[in-house]
Amino acid sequence: MSVYVYGIARADHPALPDRMDGVGDPPRPVRSLREGGLAAVVSDCPPDLRPKRRDLLAHQQVLSEASASDVVLPLRFGSVSEDEDAVREVLSEHADHYRDQLSELEGRVEYNVKAAHREDAVLHQVVMEEPEIQSLSAANQAAGGGSHQDRLRLGEMVAQAIRDREVRDARNLEEALAPHAERYCPGPEGTGWLANLSYLVGREATEDLLLAVEELQERNPHLDIQLSGPLPPYSFVTAPDDAAAPAPENAPRPAPQNAE
Repeated sequence: MSVYVYGIARADHPALPDRMDGVGDPPRPVRSLREGGLAAVVSDCPPDLRPKRRDLLAHQQVLSEASASDVVLPLRFGSVSEDEDAVREVLSEHADHYRDQLSELEGRVEYNVKAAHREDAVLHQVVMEEPEIQSLSAANQAAGGGSHQDRLRLGEMVAQAIRDREVRDARNLEEALAPHAERYCPGPEGTGWLANLSYLVGREATEDLLLAVEELQERNPHLDIQLSGPLPPYSFVTAPDDAAAPAPENAPRPAPQNAE
């Protein structure tokens, strides 16, 4: 039977709760598979697994509970292996890599920060702070709206000013938060954001990052800043040998990711 893999821990990881529900309907019980000094947090994989909301939440909940007492390397939703032997083979073959990763990420969590412009606020800001735009806007209004060419030119100037501000605001956000994290990288794929970054933070340093985000929002009311976390450090788990290398033949493979 196919095995669904949530994450990888040390073999001496504290025991999981007696009844921890995983993915599937009905939920599959979660268990540990041990090999050498490592353990995989797994359950049976339901047939035709898809990223339904119920299963996405179950995946997150399992990782949250399992990592509450000790470090767990989180795998993305939909990581499936052929059977238990395949899981044990991967643990054995890449034991050194997983042990190193567990040491590197111990006591650390991930926060994701996204930012977008508040459309009305940034438009007002651009008009008020860019003299050329302000002048042309006033001239158009005085002329009853201005000519088609003038309106087109004004629209192009505003659009370019907003694009420039997106670049500047993204850079400022990155520079403001970087000192409060051990590492950071681009966040999960998404659209509509001028910045989308994931930060690796020691648990004892999370308050510093949260305060920095709060201050950044206060200084930039034209930004909509969204903070998610603490999360398992998904973005900082690398594949064995090389993050860009092909996955091992028996490594957990992702299920289809068409959201439902």
